[in-house]
Amino acid sequence: MASTPTSGKAKLETVKSPSNIASPEQMLEYFKDMLLIRRFEEKAGQLYGMGLIGGFCHLYIGQEAVVVGMQSALQEQDTVITAYRDHGHMLACGMSANGVMAELTGRKGGYSRGKGGSMHMFSREKGFYGGHGIVGATGPLGAGLAFAHKYKGDNGVCTAYYGDGAANQGQIYEAYNMASLWKLPVIFVIENNKYGMGTSQTRHAAGVLYKRGEGYDIPGEKVDGMDVLTVRAAALKAVEYVRSGNGPYILEFDTYRYRGHSMSDPGKYRSKEEVELMKENHDPIEQIRKAILATGKFAEDDFKKIEKDVKAVVNESAEFAQQSPEPDPSELWTDILVEG
Repeated sequence: MASTPTSGKAKLETVKSPSNIASPEQMLEYFKDMLLIRRFEEKAGQLYGMGLIGGFCHLYIGQEAVVVGMQSALQEQDTVITAYRDHGHMLACGMSANGVMAELTGRKGGYSRGKGGSMHMFSREKGFYGGHGIVGATGPLGAGLAFAHKYKGDNGVCTAYYGDGAANQGQIYEAYNMASLWKLPVIFVIENNKYGMGTSQTRHAAGVLYKRGEGYDIPGEKVDGMDVLTVRAAALKAVEYVRSGNGPYILEFDTYRYRGHSMSDPGKYRSKEEVELMKENHDPIEQIRKAILATGKFAEDDFKKIEKDVKAVVNESAEFAQQSPEPDPSELWTDILVEG
């Protein structure tokens, strides 16, 4: 693994994945986790098309390696907060597919009892503090969670995810400033999927995103977000740096979403050839599958079994969601006030 910065000075380099970053057994788990996210999102897309999911729905297809690689480096006391492309983060944190799908369909069995939908699911038990629809909000909110970790002295780290579009929001830099001054244990994770809604990152963002922390003395790195092992290597390094009391860290992951910004986006701002080229040459699930096969520890039959098991989990989640009742109208008056 690349060396960890020992001072507050920003050290900027690109992480490469070492050959011993994970065992074949761990790699197989990463494959399973990424496949679950992809099949779940495909099913969510189908349910949306059937009218069973209303409102906004942002799919994570193509970006699975980022959250799976990051989660592999975290500990139980750590926290996660992200934006609205959040279903993959929920599943990677260990939230149940049944509960997530039920919430997407507005049913009582969902994580917010059917009242939150795609962007408002939380699980304190799993350390997941929500997807958020306010662009850039996860920067200061993540810094706040990190402040809580430091205040309580629980040795926890917060990972705060946002996209390349959100990286241009002013509140992100206010969060950088405070996090650096107070040496907060937060990793700012930029999921650069190349498009801020429908505008290419090269047209909406000047400079290099991970270097924007230099002015606040925050180290950062640009990482291949389509390779889960490379993500894990970068995550382990960043987590070690932050957990050791050195303050915040920035990880910018080069990734790619295969679908539109949301289900209502036809994605006409990019060519079909561009998307297909990424699928053929850089698909994160196919890359880890090949890496696992190269170890000689597992065979195609092992992948077929995982595919079957994942399909069963996803189908069960869709069935559970449709069988779960809608919330009672009385729920309009619950969860709106917490007594001090």
